[in-house]
Amino acid sequence: MNEKYKGHIAIVAANIIFGLNIPVTKSLIANWMSPMGYTLTRMLFGAVLFWAVGFFYPKEKVSRKDLWIIALGGFFGFVATQLLFAWALKFTTPVYFALMMSLTPVLVLLLSVLFLKETTTRIKLLGTLLSIAGAFLIILQGGNHGTGSNNLLGIFLAILAALGYGIYMIITREVALKYKPVTVVKYMFFFSCLMIVPFGITALPTEAIYSTEVTISAILQLAFALLFSTTLAFFLMPVALNKLKASTVSIYMNLQPIIASVAALIIGQDVFSWDKPLAAALVIMGVYLVTKPKSRNQTNIITEYENNL
Repeated sequence: MNEKYKGHIAIVAANIIFGLNIPVTKSLIANWMSPMGYTLTRMLFGAVLFWAVGFFYPKEKVSRKDLWIIALGGFFGFVATQLLFAWALKFTTPVYFALMMSLTPVLVLLLSVLFLKETTTRIKLLGTLLSIAGAFLIILQGGNHGTGSNNLLGIFLAILAALGYGIYMIITREVALKYKPVTVVKYMFFFSCLMIVPFGITALPTEAIYSTEVTISAILQLAFALLFSTTLAFFLMPVALNKLKASTVSIYMNLQPIIASVAALIIGQDVFSWDKPLAAALVIMGVYLVTKPKSRNQTNIITEYENNL
């Protein structure tokens, strides 16, 4: 099989997994786990898994300064983002959440221009405006459509989650270039556990999913979140980035809101309304323009970061 085809298969599979994990998480949060319990479970599982995997790689010495950066990255990218991810899905629908999280590249661009003085172009500015228009449409219609218990609160938390992930991408940029992915991720999970375990470990045994009332369906949902979203998708991303251009990989990220939306509508977690496809079109087109390289020889912080994951 052609190497590029392997890359396309890998990135499509990864984004399908990420997209499906949104309605899966919604189901777990609604019926079996609290946002804290779900986040803590993923952090503990990730820490154990990636430290175990790390034993099969040559050991890298990480400087004290970089450990502080990794710890800060763990807070924004893992603890804050994952907690907000779970809390947002408690209040809003997978469709609205997925569309808000799609704004991450746009937020990264805005943060880069404001704090890193990165230059932008008219095309990227147009993409930013289109995505913001799509976000405003979702916010304006959030209180009228959808099945979420509090769509506006959920949408706000989803935007904060996207912002947290954007900050994580920026502050860990140099560290991601310096060390192997496994080294960075295992330390991030380690520091994330240090931050979150004291606040949730005592309540973990009381989670419904760990009781005798748990169903096979709930176990399978959690297994999907842990084995596929937390692990398999992570290993598929480097495969894709090794065989495809980072800009191509970025475009495939737009599959996530589509997959999440279709799955949520099929299983009844959301209802169809006119604003959703229109908002999706605006957001996805905007993200495409933002992540598109300026030229063949230029990339922005988003594609440069992804190329080193």
